[in-house]
Amino acid sequence: MVDAYNFLASWQLFPEKGTYEFGNRPKSGIFKIELGGTGKHLSISMNWVSLEDQAFSSQYSVIPDGNEYDFDDHEIGEVIKAEIINSLSFQSAFYKKNKPALEVSHEITPKGYLKVIHHHYNEAGEKFTNEEIYHKQLSVLPYAASVSGALIKPNEAGVIRHHALSAMEEQTNMQLTQIRQQIELLAIQAKEIQKRKELSMIIYDAEISFAPVIGQTYYLYEKEDASHLVSMISPKEWGKGKLPYKDFVAAVKLLADHTWKEI
Repeated sequence: MVDAYNFLASWQLFPEKGTYEFGNRPKSGIFKIELGGTGKHLSISMNWVSLEDQAFSSQYSVIPDGNEYDFDDHEIGEVIKAEIINSLSFQSAFYKKNKPALEVSHEITPKGYLKVIHHHYNEAGEKFTNEEIYHKQLSVLPYAASVSGALIKPNEAGVIRHHALSAMEEQTNMQLTQIRQQIELLAIQAKEIQKRKELSMIIYDAEISFAPVIGQTYYLYEKEDASHLVSMISPKEWGKGKLPYKDFVAAVKLLADHTWKEI
């Protein structure tokens, strides 16, 4: 994607330099090209204001590898194909029913301007062409560059820095996500341990007339005086309506760490 660096910027429209055969003529406009988060696609956004002060906007992403991809906005096209020709030119094409619906060429001119040519096709196959000229907004350049020459090359250190920052952001985001997931898991585990601890405190303060075995299931009851009792007899074994205690609390199991778990 190094060849795309000449295009990565926010570009401001020269309204008086454009020619339009399709749609409304803009009074002003911004054409923005950015590198996607994965580094494999370009994010393109356009915002215009017409002579009647109506605002228009459009945004889409392309993978400029020369392959065809499905496109979400079927009003523009069903399939999109983009390719970086060289460091001064890249092209995009949109297709409907295997026919061209829109072709867009982007070219860096000898003066350092961005020329964008849109070829629109109607259902009859007739072509309408809009040509727009933009100049680069230097205040939002992603790297240092000069527009004085025909060829605008990215600074090598800037390219390396950009790649390093992208890799750093991807790795740190992944690590932070893993840490958040671990924290959430630890919080769940801590809550479970606290619950077992509270239940164990009740059981070790309860009446137990036998030596409990690890892994076996027992039954916790509340007596009339609000004290507790652990029994080997389940509520069903007492018979319907014959529970000799105030209430059945829970079925419990003794774990290997000598805590009790409700089951």
